Amino acid sequence: MTVQFLTTPAGRRIAFRKSVGRTENDTPGVVFLGGFRSDMEGTKALFLEEWARARGQAFLRFDYSGHGQSSGAFEEGCIGSWADDARAVIEGLTEGPQVLVGSSMGGWIALLMARAIPERIAGLVGIAAAPDFTEDGMWNAFSDEQRAALGREGRIALPSDYGDPYIITRRLIEDGRRHLVLRAPLTLPFPVRFLQGTADADVEMSVALRLLEHATGDDIRLTLVKGADHRFSEPDCLALIAAAVEEVQARAARIGKCARGRR
Repeated sequence: MTVQFLTTPAGRRIAFRKSVGRTENDTPGVVFLGGFRSDMEGTKALFLEEWARARGQAFLRFDYSGHGQSSGAFEEGCIGSWADDARAVIEGLTEGPQVLVGSSMGGWIALLMARAIPERIAGLVGIAAAPDFTEDGMWNAFSDEQRAALGREGRIALPSDYGDPYIITRRLIEDGRRHLVLRAPLTLPFPVRFLQGTADADVEMSVALRLLEHATGDDIRLTLVKGADHRFSEPDCLALIAAAVEEVQARAARIGKCARGRR
């Protein structure tokens, strides 16, 4: 499958790979939303693509601007621009409501899509979802010295367990405050499954519990996996992701059939 590109209304060139589902299959397609500084070639994205292909399901993965093969520099991005990328991809490359699978930051982006385009969301699966992490996980943990350096220089470098240091910009922090989802009502009127490892060193279990408590909806569940880390990529974890997506798809398809029957 070759990489294709979509130019967004903002002029960013977004790399994506898309699998087309069988026409007779009317279950919702799946869109994978990656994490902070991740790309669409990660273990979970590739696993879900193979899973979807085997089932004849439409599947889409992509790189936010400044990530992977998409245009732009990572340091120029922010939550708002990456959410805009996701919306452009969903609206421009898929048909009908989709199941969003958001990993880490992608979980936050998925929640923003639930607010922005709820009619295009059939369901949601969050994997170590990290809503509001720029404020709660970064800014609140910064020292006075780091905050001063960010204000003075516009950026600071944070160590990373995944490679080069993270460059955190003042724009990322300030823009993140405009997209917080845990400070105002968060309605998720479709099937939702949150998956969280208890050994996650990047997104604490308390974040998942707070999100479960905060969100409102008739079909929201949280599954805790003892010992699973932030990558959530061990075989058992991958199988759990597929099971969650399948369950959300099935429940969303039933809801869709009931809605069509009432018309």
